[in-house]
Amino acid sequence: MTLEEIHGQEPVPAGHDWMQGAGKALHELLVSAQRRGCLTAGVYESAKLMNVDPDNVTFCVLATDEEDEGDIALQIHFTLIQAFCCENDIDIVRVNDVAKLAAIVGPSEESGEPRDLHCILITNPNENGWKDPALEKLNSFCEESRNVNNDWVPTITLPE
Repeated sequence: MTLEEIHGQEPVPAGHDWMQGAGKALHELLVSAQRRGCLTAGVYESAKLMNVDPDNVTFCVLATDEEDEGDIALQIHFTLIQAFCCENDIDIVRVNDVAKLAAIVGPSEESGEPRDLHCILITNPNENGWKDPALEKLNSFCEESRNVNNDWVPTITLPE
């Protein structure tokens, strides 16, 4: 009996297809969340939201580019956000292309200024729950990454 049979889950798809599916799901989730007003962008804005209303945060995206890897302050913020998300059972993914995120999410609606996209939170403002197929797919992706690869913060590549 395989682990998948024990847990009643499908086996993990082959690497590239699995990652492409997760990237597409993340793209769909970001578009849908922004349309519904359930998207918070920015490290500080996200930290404030997690402090005030952690129960409504359903998903976290941490994004960096190569030049951000040396930013110690940003890495400290990421470590604290990851710890908070793990403590509150919030799935997290990393994206290594802030420009692609900016193309999906766009500038701030209020000011038209570029946003800080290093941290994006997806929230669920309704008590009855927002069921998004892309969110469910990403939650499964994160669970598989933890269980199969022991990767608690998997990296996703967004589609072109």
